[in-house]
Amino acid sequence: MATASENHIRRTILDVTRHLLVQNGISNLSMRMISRKVGCSVGTIYFYFRNKDALVHSLIEEGFELLISIMEQTYQTHHDTLERLKALCVDYIQFGLKNPEYYEIMFMLNPERMERYPAEKYRRARHTLELISETLAEATREKVLNVKEPYQSAHLIWTFMHGLVSLLLARRIDARLDQQGLIDSAIEKIALMFR
Repeated sequence: MATASENHIRRTILDVTRHLLVQNGISNLSMRMISRKVGCSVGTIYFYFRNKDALVHSLIEEGFELLISIMEQTYQTHHDTLERLKALCVDYIQFGLKNPEYYEIMFMLNPERMERYPAEKYRRARHTLELISETLAEATREKVLNVKEPYQSAHLIWTFMHGLVSLLLARRIDARLDQQGLIDSAIEKIALMFR
């Protein structure tokens, strides 16, 4: 069992890596760079993570676990399927805007020269789409929505939300627009796509 000190060191390594990864990209990230910023030896980093890819995969997994916990709570507490769909979309968008580093690592990191993300972790990450897909299927059974292919439609919703979050994070949307109004309008449009 890890001690409090070991947990603190591991947490520091992850936090520093998250910042460096977003600033410098995966190609320019090295264990030596991380160790200098953390203030430890390279060997200490290898004690916690077998290589750079394992470290990045831990950050991806951590980000997805945060997002999944938020979305699962919404899924369990919203019984009206249309309101649940909207709330799940809000969760996703707000997660991206409040956690831009995690969001970038989870969804915008170019995985060139990186080991493939482990299949079991990828399946777990897909749970966010499954929550949306299950909500769409349930809303269709209730005749609230008309969705022929819930899983494919969940991907369509994801692309819509990802585009919005990415553009907001990159500050590519006209600053004169009301950001919250834009988000609210986007969520309403998502719900209308399947009526």
